[in-house]
Amino acid sequence: MATRIADMPVEVAQGDLETRYLELGDMAIRHARVPAGTDFGPVLQGLPGDRCPSPHWGIVLDGSIRLEHADGTIETAVAGEVYHWPAGHTATSVDGAVFLEVGPVSPMRDFHDHARRIFG
Repeated sequence: MATRIADMPVEVAQGDLETRYLELGDMAIRHARVPAGTDFGPVLQGLPGDRCPSPHWGIVLDGSIRLEHADGTIETAVAGEVYHWPAGHTATSVDGAVFLEVGPVSPMRDFHDHARRIFG
């Protein structure tokens, strides 16, 4: 099954921030466009440890994302880089970013349901 990004269901649309989310088999896919100054901390509040419950494998298509892992390690992924982020992270983007990530359905859905409750 192939799906165009533009045809993926919108998960969150808040100003310049837009995420799209699709479940395919045992994996989920998220395409995200986040504006400069985005801090994922507030949307993660209420999840275990106030951090993302899902591991992700993905690629940054534009901009950059700064990640803070549960152990305090910090890394930055920039356009053209692929990544693996284990569960238990939070993120910010100073310049804005576009990224595509894949992860296991259950924890990806946990974030999805949580974000939908927050953003309606």
